[in-house]
Amino acid sequence: MAKNELYIERREEGDYAVRKPGSERASAILPTQAEAVERAREINPNAAVHVERVRDTNVGGRDKWRRP
Repeated sequence: MAKNELYIERREEGDYAVRKPGSERASAILPTQAEAVERAREINPNAAVHVERVRDTNVGGRDKWRRP
């Protein structure tokens, strides 16, 4: 049984991918982070959505995840 989670990741092309855990392909590709979060909620309204940190800060790098 798959986890009830979706991940929003920034791609090298500058757009955002919506992915399920362990997937090879994205469920959706959107031009903005906000649109990707909205699409993730459309795909599975009950999923926990995790957004990749896309800027570096003093307390975390890009390998950290946050909730929208």
